[in-house]
Amino acid sequence: MVHQKTARFMAALFAMLMISGAPALAEQAAPKLANVTILATGGTIAGSGATSTTTVGYTAATVGVQQLIQSVPELAKVANVTGEQVFQIASESMTNEHWLALAKRVNALLTQSNVDGVVITHGTDTMEETAYFLNLVVKSRKPVVLVGAMRPSTAMSADGPINLYNAVLLAAHPDAVGKGVLVAMGDQIHGARDVSKTNTSTPDAFKTTELGMLGYLQGGKPFFYRVSTRKHTADSEFDIGGLTALPQVDIVYGYANMNSVALDAFVAAGAKGVIHAGVGDGSLAARVKPALSAARQKGVVIVRSSRVGQGILARNGEANDDQLDFVVSDTLSPQKARILLMLALTKTSDTKELQRLFYAY
Repeated sequence: MVHQKTARFMAALFAMLMISGAPALAEQAAPKLANVTILATGGTIAGSGATSTTTVGYTAATVGVQQLIQSVPELAKVANVTGEQVFQIASESMTNEHWLALAKRVNALLTQSNVDGVVITHGTDTMEETAYFLNLVVKSRKPVVLVGAMRPSTAMSADGPINLYNAVLLAAHPDAVGKGVLVAMGDQIHGARDVSKTNTSTPDAFKTTELGMLGYLQGGKPFFYRVSTRKHTADSEFDIGGLTALPQVDIVYGYANMNSVALDAFVAAGAKGVIHAGVGDGSLAARVKPALSAARQKGVVIVRSSRVGQGILARNGEANDDQLDFVVSDTLSPQKARILLMLALTKTSDTKELQRLFYAY
């Protein structure tokens, strides 16, 4: 009888201890969530269409950042999220001034101890360019992740919510630290330097076609398989702190029966640099080569690139770059070569030093 009473007493005592200690144990078990700031710039992810089946012909940049956050309540499970509406534009209207303002805001946020990562919602048309610009000028190893959508928020198959969830998850994860600026689209992780939009409208538009994506997002976790070996973010030598504008750099596109009209117009308009997006390995058409050479003699920096989309641009391959005093773009697309040249021209106009930068970044 005594043993039964003792057993009942011990059981009751154990139950009381478990109940009273449960909150403390729960607090110990609960992981500390990272603090992630979402900077919204507009784009399709914030777009709306006339019907739930409207996936083209919609209006971009109509939904505000707070509505975006509220539409994905699951964000609260992976991070402490705050939001700022930086711009509200379609990304084809992104300018150098927008880039400078955005980059300065990102740098300011990442100096704060209560910010562990930044997510930037962005239109897909120029997202690869904004990502690469930030990859060159962000001064932190904390994660910066760009995300967008190929379908507006009102579509029945909108990809924005899951993309945003994955982007916040990625920005909050320690494995993303030091990886450079990232792009999270379609459950995949891409590096800013090499990713491109490869389709006008399908959800799987973002690819790193030749060099390969960095990893996947699956089951609430990022899986990295490779990293970029090129310099970026905290290791970059570019500083935009005092910049209010960037040098004018334009792109001349190569094609059969090409002429120098566009090139001559850019030079006359004050271009400090021109990216020649040539055919093949950056070949120079016979009717354009003299105009390119003349532009260089006037002080305009000429960078040979290619419209092909893959491969290394061979120095002294399709043109005698040493003799012409040209620079080659390595594997950068014309639009990304433009970004690197703009930033490089804020430091130097020496073509040998410019070529070093193109091989480093």
